Amino acid sequence: MKKLLFIAALLLSSAVIAKEYKYEITPVVGYNIAEGNLNLENQLLYGAEFQLNTDTFLKPELSVLFTDADYEDLPVNPSTDIWRFAVNGVHDFDAIGAFTPLFKVGIGYETIDNHLADNKDALFFNAGAGVKTLITNNIALKLEAVYMNKQTDSNLAFLAGLNFAFGSKSQPAPVDGDDDNDGVLNSIDQCPTTPTGTKVDSSGCKVDGDDDNDGVLNSIDQCPTTPAGTKVDSSGCKVDGDDDNDGVLNSVDQCPTTPAGTKVDSSGCKVDGDDDNDGVLNSLDRCPTTPAGNVVNSDGCELIMNLHINFENNSYEVDADSLVRVQKFAKFLIDFPNYTAQITGHTNSIGREATNQKLSENRASAVRDLIIKQGVDASRITAVGKGENSPVASNDTAEGLAQNRRIEATLNKN
Repeated sequence: MKKLLFIAALLLSSAVIAKEYKYEITPVVGYNIAEGNLNLENQLLYGAEFQLNTDTFLKPELSVLFTDADYEDLPVNPSTDIWRFAVNGVHDFDAIGAFTPLFKVGIGYETIDNHLADNKDALFFNAGAGVKTLITNNIALKLEAVYMNKQTDSNLAFLAGLNFAFGSKSQPAPVDGDDDNDGVLNSIDQCPTTPTGTKVDSSGCKVDGDDDNDGVLNSIDQCPTTPAGTKVDSSGCKVDGDDDNDGVLNSVDQCPTTPAGTKVDSSGCKVDGDDDNDGVLNSLDRCPTTPAGNVVNSDGCELIMNLHINFENNSYEVDADSLVRVQKFAKFLIDFPNYTAQITGHTNSIGREATNQKLSENRASAVRDLIIKQGVDASRITAVGKGENSPVASNDTAEGLAQNRRIEATLNKN
């Protein structure tokens, strides 16, 4: 009865355990082989082992074993209770698959109630080996063989039991630090890479503000340097508009002061063109109504060349010096066959108007003929006379009279 109560108490003391544990308790049963015991038979064992899981190589263990052994070869063959108490050091090896090998060594004391056949209470030394295999995370089957040696005899016990682990192991607290030196420990720092010197709050993140005073916090301000007084949107950027009413928002308008009504492109700048098709953009054209096909200069004005041909009064003979200029003009026409030319003759006001008209026509024709002789196709050259009606200088001076006796060439592009 006492044996049953002892075993029940051991089983009730076993508890459900966590994966990480401090303690182990193993109720065991086994069979003891008596070697040299004086007149004692082999016997069944009952007991328990209590182990403290320290971080040392040998973990301390308390072992308690009980048996009711019978004497043999005696006239009466009585029995005796035997208690064995041992303090051991246990080493658990690394697991091999589902098995964890172990060995133990220690010292114990054996008490015998009925001291017959010279059996006495005595110290013993024990050593053993075994294995544990998990059934659940905290329950294992434990098998052992333990050799116990006294001065007068020895015992070899084979034990089996359910090993229960319990008591959560305390984990070492992590070593905390402050990697970004903001005064907030790493374990609670929500902004662990804050630049050095940044003012932070208790979470380790930058203390928010409004550096440009636009009413939008720095943390969400996408335009953090908005000038004071600027009207901004929820992102802290200037509220867009169209100050020159050209249909292009200020944020993309590259010509923000375009006059009202001006036709503009996507950048807000005036759309340029060439209304008179003279090759000069409207924005630069000082003569925006040049007749189509006329050759113009960089200002968009008609290109009229004074050939500077000198004529005697009332003459249309071309002198040698002027012939050189005619030849040069003819070469231009040969080099650029997409041009045609109109040769216009002019006179001063001396003489009758009808006579001057005829004289201007003869002068133009004379120059035209010289150009054709240089190899220019006659179809590209026309000649007209304007008489005295288009003076370029005063006819009241000798110098002005000479300037008005002139030949002009107007170039046209085909």
